Amino acid sequence: MFNHIARSMLPLCVFPSNSSSSSSMQHPLCLDSESFALLQFKQSFFINEYASSDPSAYPKVATWKSHGEGEGEEGSDCCSWDGVECDRETGHVIGLHLASSCLYGSINSSNTLFNLVHLRRLDLSDNYFNYSEIPFVVGQLSRLRSLNLSVSGFSGQIPLDLLALSKLVFLDLSGSTDLSGNPLLKLPKSALRGLVLNLTHLKALHLDHVDISSRIPHELANLSSLTSIHLRGCGLHGEFQINIFRLPSLQYLSVMDNPNLIGYLPEFEEAIPLKILYLGGTSFSGELPTSIGRLGSLTELGIYSCNFTGKIPPSMANLTALTWLALSYNDFNVGTLSWLGQQTKLTFLHLARINLKGEIPSSLANMSQLTILSLESNQLSGQIPTWFMNLTQLTTLLLLDNNLEGSIPRFNYCNLTEFPDFLRNQDELEFLSLSGNNIHGPIPKWMWNISKETLEVLHLSGNFLTDFDQHPVVLPWSRLHVLALDVNMLKGPLPIPPPSTLEYSATGNKLMGPIPPLICNMTSLMTLDLSSNNLSGRIPPCLGNFSKSLLVFDLGRNNFNGPIPESWTMPNNLRVIDLGKNQFQGQLPISLANCVMLEHLVLGNNQIDDIFPFWLGALPQMKVLILRSNRFHGAIGIWHTDFRFQKLRIIDLSDNEFTGNLPYEYFQNWDAMKLTEGDSLRYMRANTSYEMPGYIIPATFKYSMTMTNKGMQRFYEKVPDTFLAIDFSGNNFEGSIPTSIGTLTGLHLLNLGDNNLSGHIPSSLGNLTQLESLDLSQNKLSGEIPLQLTRITFLAFFNVSDNNLTGPIPQGRQFSTFSNASFDGNPGLCGTPLSRACGSSETLPPTSSSSKQGSTSKFVLMGYGSGLVIGVSIGYCLTSWKHQWFVRTFGKRQRKWTRTERMGLGS
Repeated sequence: MFNHIARSMLPLCVFPSNSSSSSSMQHPLCLDSESFALLQFKQSFFINEYASSDPSAYPKVATWKSHGEGEGEEGSDCCSWDGVECDRETGHVIGLHLASSCLYGSINSSNTLFNLVHLRRLDLSDNYFNYSEIPFVVGQLSRLRSLNLSVSGFSGQIPLDLLALSKLVFLDLSGSTDLSGNPLLKLPKSALRGLVLNLTHLKALHLDHVDISSRIPHELANLSSLTSIHLRGCGLHGEFQINIFRLPSLQYLSVMDNPNLIGYLPEFEEAIPLKILYLGGTSFSGELPTSIGRLGSLTELGIYSCNFTGKIPPSMANLTALTWLALSYNDFNVGTLSWLGQQTKLTFLHLARINLKGEIPSSLANMSQLTILSLESNQLSGQIPTWFMNLTQLTTLLLLDNNLEGSIPRFNYCNLTEFPDFLRNQDELEFLSLSGNNIHGPIPKWMWNISKETLEVLHLSGNFLTDFDQHPVVLPWSRLHVLALDVNMLKGPLPIPPPSTLEYSATGNKLMGPIPPLICNMTSLMTLDLSSNNLSGRIPPCLGNFSKSLLVFDLGRNNFNGPIPESWTMPNNLRVIDLGKNQFQGQLPISLANCVMLEHLVLGNNQIDDIFPFWLGALPQMKVLILRSNRFHGAIGIWHTDFRFQKLRIIDLSDNEFTGNLPYEYFQNWDAMKLTEGDSLRYMRANTSYEMPGYIIPATFKYSMTMTNKGMQRFYEKVPDTFLAIDFSGNNFEGSIPTSIGTLTGLHLLNLGDNNLSGHIPSSLGNLTQLESLDLSQNKLSGEIPLQLTRITFLAFFNVSDNNLTGPIPQGRQFSTFSNASFDGNPGLCGTPLSRACGSSETLPPTSSSSKQGSTSKFVLMGYGSGLVIGVSIGYCLTSWKHQWFVRTFGKRQRKWTRTERMGLGS
């Protein structure tokens, strides 16, 4: 496994700038014996950057210091160490959360970790323990409720001592395989039945890639609390118990890659909450029941490479929540695709060799999110639809072995490492895409001589290009319309395309220096995206009005400084302005009021010194306003009918110097935040197209932003269209919380923390039934927590710590999931999860929901996509670049469900 990890392109472990505490209370201090045990545990491992595959991995134990090493008593208190969770009453260590901590070395039963006998939660996943066996003394940690040792380089036999952990609710021992694909971990014979009989409280049973080599015990169907079963590639055989499908809480079921496991699908009831079902690579057979259409919550269905027969039921059309569907390599009756077309959320559709006939239906044109479509090895006929070119997200299209006619002006991509030499002599190219390859080094100077009079589109994104062999003042292609240099390693000054350019994107490089004045000649430009570079200096004044057609203006995440120029002197078509994360100073230019089509304005993380720009409320299309982390000051002021912010969906004023009362009239009139929309997932974006002789290139620019959600700072590379949020935290607002906030019933996020608010929490907040994150911490709020807040059933993050709240904490629903940290610093509160009982001097035992909230984390999610039309297009195979990137970016969170693992459908 370690050799495999070392070969992969994984991020380096990052040392945090400061440690996070599992609790804001520091008393009682961690016990000396347990502090010593943790330090000895730390010393037993090396920190190795390749030991963890999660992109956000970092060595949490690096912050652990003894009294002599730490910064005073606080730094040596193990309850303040990163990844350590303590009982707030006794000081005992009850949780160790060391997933993706870059730990490398062996571990055995003598390790001091197992002296921590009060542990309730232990997570050592995504480290590398060098083929150690799982120590048998884990079974002596009798208080454990959650145990996660997945994908951490363990091998050998799983000790039967684990059967003694009768309180376990979550168990994940998913292993890895050797280079031949054989599991490294083995469960003793009949031990699976023992686990099921002894661990009766389980909600999650994850044993992917563990050699079990047995039948699935029928008693598994008795574990009514199970929500998740992962038994992929375990050597299971015999018949799958059909009643397992009927477990009342089951949402995730994967028994894929067990070729000797037989079974069939039952008749499904309406109430089944199943979301993900993977049976691929098994011997399941029979017909698909008509009742499969009742699985309205199903988002992913993989039943490829089985023995299913019969007709694909028309009720499959009812599965409109699907994003991932694979029916390939089954012996269904000859049929058409008449059941397909309503599943418009699909991103992955694999229907190879299932006896399809007829034409490709036009209803597939509605599936605009598709990235992979396979219809190969069927009996399809007719013309290849021209509307395939409108599926702008599509990266892989497989139509081989059919009776189709026509051609597609687009090529599959390759894993190139250098510029193809045959391009040297091409002088009539119109379209050239080398995107998403592994091309390293400089762009050769001979590139500037090819197709000078004809080239219109050049895509070089997603490579490892470093600079230019020869740096022309202006790029030489006189008819160039689209230039994409995104996500490379380009250094040096910004290259300037010719005046004919419509789209210029160079985001995610290392370009430096000022923007050359020659850019002002690009008077036809529609999209300019130079974000995430090292560009500096002042913005040329021409950039505001040099192109009447400009839609997107993104200079975010650079080092620009000085005032934002008063450039937008005339009404224009701008939809996006992103100048966030620079060093801009001074006041906002009032000329922004001329951007009458503006939807998305990001100015966060600068040094802008101004009052609240109420006049932006006159912009009729404004949806997103990000002013976080600047020097805005003063009161928000009163609402006016001429400055309504009538379509505002997201506003972030956090970490400024605003004062006065919260603007209750604004809350009353932000009508767009009162809408509760459906479940369809779309993203805020600017759609456009570039017309050229003979064809049209569609283009989409997805909006992005940085915002704090659920206690973590996140970079949203894509912003869901249904996401509604208010963040006024980190200011000096005072007075009470207006009841009018309760009218904004579509809100998903409300953060008013770290202000000087007083009075009671209004019961009207209970009307915010879509709310997922509510932060009122670090204020001066008093009174009781309203019982009405229990109506917010989607609430995943709740923080009222450091106020003056009193009385009992509401119980039930989401409130049973919140930890002590949600209520800290309110001496008058009582009831679960706090140790203070209400109405008596007794103390309550700590609850299992107590858990570390963690420090603010930063997640950077970067996406990739482009529209391709005609010419020479040589790029990437999805599974060789985009999937490696996906696994690197989301690896740990999605480990069980990475696309390439889901099915053996080829690269």
